Amino acid sequence: MLESLWPFVERDPELETFERAWRAPSCRAVVVFGQAGVGKSRLAKEIFARAASGEFKGIRVTASAAAAAAPLGAIAHLIPAGVDLSDPVSGFSETATLLAGPRGDDRWAVLVDDLHLLDKASTALLRYLLDAGAIRLIATVRTGGPVADAVEALARGDAVCRIDVEPFDHSGAERLLRAALGAPLGHRTVHRLFEASGGNALYLRELVHGALKAGTLSSDGEIWTLAEGALATTPRLGELIRARLAAVEPAARRVLESLAVCGPVSLADAASAASLDVVAGLDEVGLVDVRQDERRTLVVLSHPLYGEALREGLSLVRHRALLLQQIGRISAHGSRRHDDALRVAIYRLAATGTADPGLLIRAAALARHVHDYEQVVALLHALPEADRTYESFLLQGDSFVQLGRWQLADEALAEAQSRAVSEEDRLAAVMVRTWNLFWVAARTQEAFQVNDAARRQVTGRAGRRRLALNEAALMTVSGRPAQALVLLDGLEADIQESHDINSWLMAAMSRTAGLAYVGRSREAIEWGRSSYSAHVKMDDRTLGPAHPASQLVPLIFALADAGDLAGAANVAEGILTDLVDTNSAQTRCWAAAYRGRVAWLAGDAATARRWYAEAIAQCQIHHQIRPLFQAWGGLAAAAALLGDFDTAEAALVQMRTYPVMGHQAGEERLGEAWLKAAHGHLPQARDALATAAADARDTGQFTTEMLLLTDIARLGGAKEVTGRLTELSRRCDGVFAPARVHLSAALAADDPSQLMAAADELAAIGAYLLATEAAMSAAAAWQRASHPRRATAATQLARTFAAKCPGVHTPLLASAEATHALTEREREIALLAAANLRSKEIAEALHLSVRTVDNHLQHAYAKLGVSTRRELAIILHKSG
Repeated sequence: MLESLWPFVERDPELETFERAWRAPSCRAVVVFGQAGVGKSRLAKEIFARAASGEFKGIRVTASAAAAAAPLGAIAHLIPAGVDLSDPVSGFSETATLLAGPRGDDRWAVLVDDLHLLDKASTALLRYLLDAGAIRLIATVRTGGPVADAVEALARGDAVCRIDVEPFDHSGAERLLRAALGAPLGHRTVHRLFEASGGNALYLRELVHGALKAGTLSSDGEIWTLAEGALATTPRLGELIRARLAAVEPAARRVLESLAVCGPVSLADAASAASLDVVAGLDEVGLVDVRQDERRTLVVLSHPLYGEALREGLSLVRHRALLLQQIGRISAHGSRRHDDALRVAIYRLAATGTADPGLLIRAAALARHVHDYEQVVALLHALPEADRTYESFLLQGDSFVQLGRWQLADEALAEAQSRAVSEEDRLAAVMVRTWNLFWVAARTQEAFQVNDAARRQVTGRAGRRRLALNEAALMTVSGRPAQALVLLDGLEADIQESHDINSWLMAAMSRTAGLAYVGRSREAIEWGRSSYSAHVKMDDRTLGPAHPASQLVPLIFALADAGDLAGAANVAEGILTDLVDTNSAQTRCWAAAYRGRVAWLAGDAATARRWYAEAIAQCQIHHQIRPLFQAWGGLAAAAALLGDFDTAEAALVQMRTYPVMGHQAGEERLGEAWLKAAHGHLPQARDALATAAADARDTGQFTTEMLLLTDIARLGGAKEVTGRLTELSRRCDGVFAPARVHLSAALAADDPSQLMAAADELAAIGAYLLATEAAMSAAAAWQRASHPRRATAATQLARTFAAKCPGVHTPLLASAEATHALTEREREIALLAAANLRSKEIAEALHLSVRTVDNHLQHAYAKLGVSTRRELAIILHKSG
């Protein structure tokens, strides 16, 4: 699979450049430049194959250092038999004449791979043949080294078309991987493969081959995910990298080995391992990069795989020596940089297995500041038992929370709570412990019990308020936002005025969510952005919410329900990009799930399905339980809209195995409802949505209630829900609420003008599926009113919107497009009949007589020009 798809994906622009150049009369040569492994040879061979399949005859030449040892050794097979090259002038002329053939019209395309390795005699003959018009040249040149004479002689001038093949960028690598593997890859998986390969197509392919063979790259049927840990490689990749490093002089190798073991170091430290000239030489040949990091100049390996190869070749003694040498260099500078303590602790621990306890704790705090929780755990694990303190247990417990290891976290936090000597310290441990129980362990009741127990013991007013805020924060996201906001609305606007920044940050994140749930979207957006800024400023002093980006997760919800779908998508993708290299798995999982919800609201079920699948995969890898209920439910709904009923049903089964969290109450019924609708059971679908909307109403989650009621309107219940939607729109901010009302009212009135206005309004929001349904319904209404031109215009507009929702089928689209002439009752019965329900079953579902059902069905048959239920199903399916 990989071999057949890999070579030319995303290389079409270069092939188009070749086609234009080859047809140009002035072009004598096409030369493909690129570094090793970017696919230049494959591209050149494709160019050669295209040339040789036409009017040209083909000759291949492979240049090499071995062939260059003998003059003309690489191109001996190109020289016709009997040509005497002892006199180069006459020999070259005779070669050109014989290649032209008896009639002088033979045309040759010569492919030279690795032109830069060609010997001088071969270069001279090819140059002569080019000038004589006897051949056209296609060649490859590896960049990154000194310019060879052959390149100067054959790849320069106006007659040469140059094609530069660059490494893939991130988006190009993602498209290539998706084409090769046949399915989407997780955001973090693409990032890791791209970073490890540097965009080099050959390295990327070998990494994928290695991961597939090792079983670390796997698909769950929805998305490809790379397991955590080191990337598996292949013998071929190892050989390629070792060959690249083999020619390095001993002094330069010392620098490379130091970088491989110690990571980026300062330019001064790198130069002290050899000399400044050696470092400059490594930079020139592309083995290291010299970068400016604020006021510090750093040296790093130019490719991450070089470090893997170098470390494999080091003995244990050499590895330890390199670490101790770097410790010595840092100590000589006075360890004055903020991260020096972390680096020294990590180096010493790796070199000796031990480190100064005070240094370990300082290093762990620094690692926590950069959200490297695995490093925090590793450093604190090395602490001797006698040196473990309240602070170390609290730090360790917090890190276990972020890593999804709730049991270890609870043990560490309980120990911290027992060791606390002040009420403030005990409260800090309680706060993190409750959030571990709620968010990671999904033990809602236990979280509230721990908080209540602490409140009974606390005597101070400030402490009791912190615990009240904590309880309110938990209430917000467990289904009681209105009740919680009564207290959270009194939260200080400025974090500097708070007695405890951790309590403030936890409460602030929940307040953003609560405001969004009850429809106060503008306040939610403003609050979410300001709490994010506050978290960024205070990040080095926080516990609890893992990363400042956690404050932005509820902002995605608020922006989406306010009607800024593009802004919500940008925030979600920004979080995922910013956190791709961190251990902040919980925040990444929620951001992926909410990105799926944004796509669902836009009507792009395929994209929603991809992001819900990503959230599920990441939750399972990182032991995050909480997002799985929403993610499986979202996946079920998206699959139902795409007609994948088996996946939808399986996802619903999975969803029910996870605990209900309480927020977004009712949205979990979307999958069930849309699956019923897809099967033609519209009354049952509406009933499921009505039950879900009642749950949302009972918990005061008005934006979710609006979403669910809108879907009832789309499935034939517009007259029943428009009044409640109108009432809710007075409580909910933003442009989405009134747009939902206008859609429902237009559907209820079957008014084509109102439907077209609603379509434009929804398309401006980015809710393209709703816009498509509105426009298609308008087309049907215009058709029934005998306005064919208006119906055609509405249909064309609907198809424009539908292009944003690939593969989606809904009953409203099916009935509107295929049943312009049907009444509402005829459409409803036709959809049930198309789902293979018998007349008696339809009659029972709709509380009609069998005779009435059959009469309506016969009218539908006549209007649609069909005579059987099978034909009815076909026409309705095609229209969807």
